[in-house]
Amino acid sequence: MTSQLPSPVSASQPVRPSNDLSRTFEMRFTSTPRGARLARRLAAHRLDTWGLPYGTGPHEEIVLVVGELTANAVQHSHVPSRDFHLLLHAIAPARTVRIEVTDTRTERTPPEPEGLPAPGSEDTCGRGLLLVAAPATRWGRHLRPGGPGKTVWAECVFTTPT
Repeated sequence: MTSQLPSPVSASQPVRPSNDLSRTFEMRFTSTPRGARLARRLAAHRLDTWGLPYGTGPHEEIVLVVGELTANAVQHSHVPSRDFHLLLHAIAPARTVRIEVTDTRTERTPPEPEGLPAPGSEDTCGRGLLLVAAPATRWGRHLRPGGPGKTVWAECVFTTPT
């Protein structure tokens, strides 16, 4: 694992408050299926330590989003010798968890959330972002300023206690 990438803030992203109720986890992973699996497992563990226990609806939904976004970074945006970056940011009073996955491939970007095509009944792929969109309150993507790549992000807001 290598040094951390900066997480750009744009108009589509909220500014991350720095307070005691805010938690952040970020790490770079190899752009391999093993790296995506490790990212998902570490995210699940971190959520549990933050008070979103294993087996609860919010925990399972966030882990699903992390799994899909990291798998997409590996499958569709793999560049040899380049890692992907995972950022989890939780804000306790708002019950919001933001997931960001940044890779280094600019030319392969997902469609805008409004233009997400529905796969046909015979299609064997193309459902990953639909799985992200289901539990996410909102999601999107933006290019990484100052370098190659993009960030695909999702926010999950839970209105009920875990």
